[in-house]
Amino acid sequence: MKLLRVGPVGSERPALLDQDGTLRDLSGLIADVDGDLLSDDSVLTRVREAAAAGELAVLDAEGLRIGSPIGRIGKIVGIGLNYHGHAAEVGAQAPPEPIVFLKSPDTVVGPDDTVLIPRGSVKTDWEAELAVVIGSTARYLDSAEQGLAHVGGYVLANDVTERAFQNERGGTWDKGKNCETFTPLGPWLVTADEIPDPQTLDVRLWVNGELKQDGHTSDQIFPVGDVVRYLSHFMTLYPGDVIVTGTPAGVAAGQPEPKPFLRAGDVVEVEIDGLGRQRQEFKSA
Repeated sequence: MKLLRVGPVGSERPALLDQDGTLRDLSGLIADVDGDLLSDDSVLTRVREAAAAGELAVLDAEGLRIGSPIGRIGKIVGIGLNYHGHAAEVGAQAPPEPIVFLKSPDTVVGPDDTVLIPRGSVKTDWEAELAVVIGSTARYLDSAEQGLAHVGGYVLANDVTERAFQNERGGTWDKGKNCETFTPLGPWLVTADEIPDPQTLDVRLWVNGELKQDGHTSDQIFPVGDVVRYLSHFMTLYPGDVIVTGTPAGVAAGQPEPKPFLRAGDVVEVEIDGLGRQRQEFKSA
């Protein structure tokens, strides 16, 4: 299933995109697309049955804003340098263990919402990423297979990053990852049953119409199942938590000087197989 949240900021309602590409209203059946939904197989089954039976009302998509496809996110966990190509382009060795950082849920915006370049920024960068949404509580998992079994769905993400804040201002990466609007998600959440192998997906990103990233999740150093297993030994992962799993080669920081960091007026588009497409215009904060 493709699950969405649509409507004005703060007033999004749940929706479903059916096999014909028609937007359907879920607000009479569920309260939201969130961890409670993903962890309840009986409710998910009811949604599938209602969709198959044609019981869901059509929503007029004309002019309707698409929000983040997952609501009430508890935490966002980021994995750094998780593609061989990206590590190589920035002159880094492949890490022996996943590099972990946190992003605040209040950085999340919809897939086509405006992204703000922070005041004082000179190195705002793009990062097309596969995001994982946890579907059942994960603690001390033993295997990658168990890790995948705890995934509720997948989402397209742009892990926007300010490189100077991240690498040149001391402390941790969090300074460059947590500026407002820095985590566009969506347009929809695809339930895990529709993506049996998350290591088979193309990841692409364009800036002002020019292809910058053209990668594949098979290049991940730590595959999705291993990432979930690993994280479960350092923190409890709850339904609705989001993991952004790293970006392929092609970021601005990996390109020759002068590096083409983002400026006000730039347009970034992001796409992953089956997860839809985003479009963000960047403006000054």
